[in-house]
Amino acid sequence: MTKTGKKAGLPPISYVLLGLIGWFLFPQILAIFAPKADNNPRISYGNHLLIKTNSNTTKESAIAAIAQGNHQEAEQLLQKSLAQRPNDPESVIYLSNLQTGSNPFKIAVVVPATTNPNVAQEILRGVASAQTQINQQGGINGRKLMVIVVNDDNQPQISKEVASELVKNPDIIAVIGHNASDASLAAAPIYEKGGLVMISPTSLANNLSGAGNYIFRLVASNGKITETLANYIVNTAKVRKIAFCYDSQAPDNISFKDELMANVAKKGGQIVPIVCDLSVPNFKADQALNQAISGGANGLFVVAHIDRLDPVFEVIRSNRQRLPLFSSPTLYNIRTLEDGGKNAQGLTLAAPWHPSVNQTFANLMQEQWRGPVSWRTATSFDATRVIIAGLRENTHRQGLQSLLRSGNFHQTGATGKISFDPNTGDRIGQPVLIQVQSTPSGEQFVPLP
Repeated sequence: MTKTGKKAGLPPISYVLLGLIGWFLFPQILAIFAPKADNNPRISYGNHLLIKTNSNTTKESAIAAIAQGNHQEAEQLLQKSLAQRPNDPESVIYLSNLQTGSNPFKIAVVVPATTNPNVAQEILRGVASAQTQINQQGGINGRKLMVIVVNDDNQPQISKEVASELVKNPDIIAVIGHNASDASLAAAPIYEKGGLVMISPTSLANNLSGAGNYIFRLVASNGKITETLANYIVNTAKVRKIAFCYDSQAPDNISFKDELMANVAKKGGQIVPIVCDLSVPNFKADQALNQAISGGANGLFVVAHIDRLDPVFEVIRSNRQRLPLFSSPTLYNIRTLEDGGKNAQGLTLAAPWHPSVNQTFANLMQEQWRGPVSWRTATSFDATRVIIAGLRENTHRQGLQSLLRSGNFHQTGATGKISFDPNTGDRIGQPVLIQVQSTPSGEQFVPLP
C-alpha cells in the first residue's frame, strides 16, 4: 500500500496501450501457433476436392467441414461417403489424415486429378492402402502418416509450380510422383535443388535416370523393360520386321521407342521406317497401317502419352488384328480393355507388375477397393512403403535421401524386392510380360510364362 492507501499500479493510459498492443499482436500470435493452412486449390490435406468425377454431396460437405475446422463432423461425413463409394481413395486419405493426431509425418503424392482421374485414383489407392496400414499399426515409431494430395494435371508448368510449394514447406519430408514423365522431368530439378526426395511410381523416360541425387523411381529402367519386350518380339513372337507408332511430344514415348528399337536390332530384328506420329493433327491410323504392311512389317509397336490415348485405339481398331501389337506399360490400363476390345487381343507389353506376381497383395487390394487394381497401385503402395521404411531410420529429408541412395537399402513390397541403383536412382528389378487375352469375363491382361 502507498501512503495514500491506494494500490500501486500502472497509470490508466498504460492499460489502454497494452490493450492496443494485444489487439494488434493477438492475430500474429495465433498465426504462429495455428496449423499451417494451404489455400492452393491444387494442394489438399482434405480441405479441397481434387477428384470431382468420384464425388457426392456428402463428400463435398465433409471437405467443406475440414476447411472450416469442423473435423468431428467431417470424419462422420467421410465415413458416410465411403459407405456409398468404398473405392474412393481420396476420401480414405482425407479420413486417415483426420485421425493422425498432432504430430504426424507428412508426405505428398502428386497425381493428374482432373486430366486423368482414373490414373490418379489408381495411384492414390496404393498410397491410401499403405497409409491406412501403417496408421492402424500405430504409425512410424509412434507417429502417424499424413498424406497431402496434389494435382498437377500431368502439366509440366503446373508440376514446377506445385513442386516449388512442396519444397518450401519444411513439414513435407518426401513426395510420391509425378505420374507422366514430362511432369516428373519438369519437377525433378526443383526437388533436387530444394533437397526433397521424389519417388515416381510410374515415370519411364530415360532422362529421369540420374536426374539428381534426390530423384528415384519405383519402376525398372527402360533398358530393362525394353530388353525383355524385344526378346519376346524377336525370339518368341518371331517378329522380324516391326513398325513403330508413338507420340513425338511425350518424352517417355521417345525414350521407350528408341530403347526398344536398339534392343530389337541387337536381337536381329529390323525396323520398318514409317511416319506414324500420333501427336500430329488429323492423324490417320489407316494410312499408317497401310504403310507398315506395305513395308513388310509383321509386327507393330504403338503407344501414346497417358493423357492422349485416343489415337492408340484408332490404330488398334484400324489394325483389326492383322499385325501383332506391342506396347509399353502405359497401355496397361482399363481403357485398353474397354476401348480396344476384341481388336486389342494379343497386345503384348512388359510391365512393372501383374497381380500374379503377388496374389496375396492383389486379393487384399481387390477386397479393399471392390475390384482388381493396376500396376500403378502396386508401385504407389511400394513407394509409400519405401518412405515409411526410411522414416523409421531417419526422419529428415537429407537423411532419407542418403539412406535410399546408399546402395544398402532393401525393402520387400507388393512388387517384390526393392532397391535403388545408387548412380541413377532407378529401381533394380525385372518386369513381367503380359498380354490381352479373351477370357469368360471378357478381355483381360494375362501374364505370359
